[in-house]
Amino acid sequence: MCTSILYSPKDHYFGRNLDYEISYGQKVVITPRNYEFKFTELPAQKSHYAMIGVADVAENTPLYCDAINEKGLGAAGLSFAGSGEYFSVTKDKKNIASFEFIPYLLATYETVDQVKEGLANANITNVSFEKGLPAAELHWLVGDKTGKSIVVETDEKGLHIYDNPVNAMTNAPLFPE
Repeated sequence: MCTSILYSPKDHYFGRNLDYEISYGQKVVITPRNYEFKFTELPAQKSHYAMIGVADVAENTPLYCDAINEKGLGAAGLSFAGSGEYFSVTKDKKNIASFEFIPYLLATYETVDQVKEGLANANITNVSFEKGLPAAELHWLVGDKTGKSIVVETDEKGLHIYDNPVNAMTNAPLFPE
C-alpha cells in the first residue's frame, strides 16, 4: 500500500513510498522553470515554478507520481481504485486531466490555501494520457512548507477537498472514512 506524508517541524519534508512490485520506468525528474507545459484543456504554461519528483516521462511529458516545487508545495497521487471517478470536460469549469494534475498544481501555486481557492471551480477529467487506456484512478495529498495539507478526491458526487490534520494519506478508501 502506498503512503504519502508531510512532515514540517522546522524543516520541510514531503514524500511517499511507491509500493509496486514492478517498475513503470519511473525516475527522478526535474522540470525547469522554462519548460512549456501543454495541458489538454488548460492554456499552455511557459512560465512556472521549477519542480522535482518521481515520474515516468512519455512523449516529453513528465507523468509525476509525486513532486515538490521550488516554493515548497508538494503533491502525491495515490491509488484510489474503486472509489475514484472522473468526468467529461465541462464548460465553465477548470478542466484538468488527472495525469496533468500534479504538474498543473506545482507549476501554478505556492500554498495549500492557493490550491483550495484555485480548485473551487475545477473538474478532474476522464481524459487519459494514451488513447485506449483508462485514466488512472488517483487521489492526491497536497501539502506546503507551513505544514498544512489537503486531500483532493473526485468520486461519483464530484470534486472534494478535505483539510488533512494528520498530514498523511494512503490508498483507498475515501478520506473521510
